[in-house]
Amino acid sequence: MTSIPAPSVAARSPGRPREFDMDAALDAAIRVFRERGYHAASIADLSAAMGLTAGSIYKAFADKRAVFLAAFARYTALRHAQMRAVLAQEPTGLGQVRALLRFYVMSSTGAEGAAGCLVAGSATALSTFDDEMAQAVDQAVRDLGRMIETAIRAGQADGSIPATVEAGACALGLLCLVQGFRIVGKLGYGEHALQSAADAMLLGLS
Repeated sequence: MTSIPAPSVAARSPGRPREFDMDAALDAAIRVFRERGYHAASIADLSAAMGLTAGSIYKAFADKRAVFLAAFARYTALRHAQMRAVLAQEPTGLGQVRALLRFYVMSSTGAEGAAGCLVAGSATALSTFDDEMAQAVDQAVRDLGRMIETAIRAGQADGSIPATVEAGACALGLLCLVQGFRIVGKLGYGEHALQSAADAMLLGLS
């Protein structure tokens, strides 16, 4: 799990049953925010996607901001869990880096790429808009950077990546690369182009 701050939601009376599936509702909100961005997404958009009335949304969340924070926390937690599962299948650090780059190539192309990345899309749009939102985005990016650096250092420990590689600097370069993938992928760059870029970066680890 990421350490993104928990969003505030409206308190419910003791014993009151939840009237909808929160995870399903947040998954629908994620789709809206990915496609439209925070500022363009309206409560009407969220209401239609989540299958809830505006009143129900306001009862469960304080406002659109709270919906976004909850959706963002779920999105990053799910993405990082997927990445950890992919990395766990690789026996070497170099294999983990290669698998992570492949994960981002596939995430940045096709229908998934066209939908866009909630983290990359929010990084510029929300960086000066709201401190808590900016902190959530920053934490998600830093968590990914640490995941990449951990894989590089694991590779140095098992011998699959040279000890001469500067792990921190290389991790930052790869972080910039994969976040850039999410942007150019939305612009229509294909799988072959992105995989070629990933392969070129991997040469620096050999």
